[in-house]
Amino acid sequence: MDLAGKKVTVMGLGRFGGGVGVTRWLAAQGADVLVTDMEPAEKLAESIAAVQPLIDKGSVRVRFGEHNASDFTTCNMVVANVAVPKPWENRYIRAAEAASIPVTTEIALFVAALPEHMRERTIGITGSVGKSTTTAMIHHALKIGIEANGKGDARVLMGGNIGRSLLDELDRMDERTWLVLELSSAMLYWIDRVLGYEGRAWSPRVAVATNLSANHIDWHGDLAHYTRSKQELIRHQRDGDGVVLGAGLWDWHELTPAKAVVIDATNFTREMKIPGTHNRENAAAAMAACRLARPEIAIDVLETAIAEFGGLPHRLQLVAEKKLGAGRSLRFYNDSKSTTPESCVKAVDALAEMPGAGGDRSMIHLIAGGYDKGSDLAPIAALAQDLGGLYTIGSTGAAIAGASVGYATECGTLDRAFETAMNRMRPGDALLLSPGCASWDQYINYEHRGDAFIRLVEGRG
Repeated sequence: MDLAGKKVTVMGLGRFGGGVGVTRWLAAQGADVLVTDMEPAEKLAESIAAVQPLIDKGSVRVRFGEHNASDFTTCNMVVANVAVPKPWENRYIRAAEAASIPVTTEIALFVAALPEHMRERTIGITGSVGKSTTTAMIHHALKIGIEANGKGDARVLMGGNIGRSLLDELDRMDERTWLVLELSSAMLYWIDRVLGYEGRAWSPRVAVATNLSANHIDWHGDLAHYTRSKQELIRHQRDGDGVVLGAGLWDWHELTPAKAVVIDATNFTREMKIPGTHNRENAAAAMAACRLARPEIAIDVLETAIAEFGGLPHRLQLVAEKKLGAGRSLRFYNDSKSTTPESCVKAVDALAEMPGAGGDRSMIHLIAGGYDKGSDLAPIAALAQDLGGLYTIGSTGAAIAGASVGYATECGTLDRAFETAMNRMRPGDALLLSPGCASWDQYINYEHRGDAFIRLVEGRG
């Protein structure tokens, strides 16, 4: 669609950048943009500030604190935020479709606009746990590998569910560009819904699916829909493509003609900067993906790059190590990006596996809980019997604490949990924020929650 002069309703400005990115891009195409969000303006202050120049210019109008059905039936296009749960039931999206208004999303717009040659130079990553770290590892290793191979002018872009919108990069994507996309289940649902309807079903040339466990059931309605959405990553691959699959997903290779490789953590033997067996699995996945994408890059170069990857903010991030004398200290880890019970358990295991820990969980104090996505929280509750303490927060806090055996206390808020843990910790212990739940009941996003934890740590000197 030629968007110049067209009326486009953006449903959900949001707080993660997708709404801001698509609003800016639409305005740059000459569209008449209306941004509407159910949240009040004060909760969207940072995102509003990012598009304020466009509002002042008059190319973007806004409506906050409500949706108006007519905004969805009197426009030329609706761009929905992928965070909108069960979009097939949403009254505003249904109203748009009943009025024959096309509905899409930022990621579907981006994929639909990709030049054909970019599918051949795209690596897509999904999974319930580990997809962000794996995505960042691939991005890091591919950049270093291409440079070492004498192709220093190549551009390796990272986006999707991680990082900013890449819509504004479309005009600069040429034969030197590589694309690494983290794709959530909701994004994959929308890509298939929009492009499949247009007869242009899409999958990347190289795909990675790390694992699958019950997650985002509040969005999908059931595990079967969540699974089908994840599988859209590989369902439309072609002969000559490649797919990297977690051991538990090996049967997915039957869904694609691509060359399939299984993730095997024992294949990556280098000492790594970031701890945990799960990160060794991520490293093996990243290595396999890079090899499928650029087999001419030396294995040693890729292994070194992945081993030296320093991790993502809010993902098992060592915030501080406070020395207490006699070689003892207190350590503080921010794992706020942990939004599934499985990722919480993996974080605890990673700290227990660190040199000197000897598998002992009793020196770990865990802060967990948050928004209820419908996940099974029993794995978090089961940790309490081995931990130095479990301190629960948010709307799931009572359920986790109530199901725990061992020291577990419902604290409600992060600051109360932090103080309770500090009063129990001893020299050599570690305090880990790994909520295992989303942040939306108390925080704007996981970054906001992680930053709050960092401030609490820094406030203790």
